[in-house]
Amino acid sequence: MTRPAYMEALVQSRALTRLAAFDPHVAGTPPLGLDLPDSDIDILCHAPDPSAFAAAVWESYRHLPGFAMWQWRGSDRPVVARFHCAGWLFELFGQARPVAEQLGWRHFALERRLLGLGGEALRAAVMARRLAGAKTEPAFAQVLGLAGDPYAALLTLEALDDATLRARIGP
Repeated sequence: MTRPAYMEALVQSRALTRLAAFDPHVAGTPPLGLDLPDSDIDILCHAPDPSAFAAAVWESYRHLPGFAMWQWRGSDRPVVARFHCAGWLFELFGQARPVAEQLGWRHFALERRLLGLGGEALRAAVMARRLAGAKTEPAFAQVLGLAGDPYAALLTLEALDDATLRARIGP
């Protein structure tokens, strides 16, 4: 059995509607065209009131297979939930900071920008690393020759202009 395209799964989950009060943004590999058969759909939310976010998630998704929800202990204590819908694993992330400031969104936005600048050659190189078992950020870091922690290293590129990024990406 094949699963539907991620956009169809989003529609079936009604996540963008049900979580509209929390400014939901879809991130991760499916919208980048870098997903694998076991990739999930990540939805990042602005949840200044973690209890209200948790209540909305519980009310909407507790009945779905694989539902689990927890709250981190450190930092601003984001709420994370997972469930299966339409053949996909969904992961919801609600944090008190606006989505544009969340690390997950910043990584996603940078990766989307890099793919826009690097075109199919960069996409193919990153996908080859993903198919070899690398997570997304480490795959980008490997292709771009970034040393150290790949999550932190990627963010060092965030402020660079497009010409500098194109030079970094190469031919």
